[in-house]
Amino acid sequence: MTTESATYSGVTLDPVANVYFDGACVSHTFHLADGTRKSAGVIFPATLEFGTEAPEVMELHAGSCRVQLAGSDEWTTYGAGESFSVPGSSSFAIEVTETLSYVCHYG
Repeated sequence: MTTESATYSGVTLDPVANVYFDGACVSHTFHLADGTRKSAGVIFPATLEFGTEAPEVMELHAGSCRVQLAGSDEWTTYGAGESFSVPGSSSFAIEVTETLSYVCHYG
């Protein structure tokens, strides 16, 4: 799967950073003109586990990682220019091997 757009216009940015795992993941939430919520950020090399409320698509713009979805024993490798989907009300483990730049699409 390839990534969507690297540029977004007409956005409202929440200037307060979302900082997770003692700074291993830092993102900013932004809203498109139609009200769609997204976030953009970086994850530094680490192995972390995230929970989801809504379904998510993680669009990767730089770096590399391995991802293990909840209930799976498999790890899948992703890099810049790729994306992966996570169901809502779920979780995923991510092992970042090279600092990851991403945009997260919700819903």
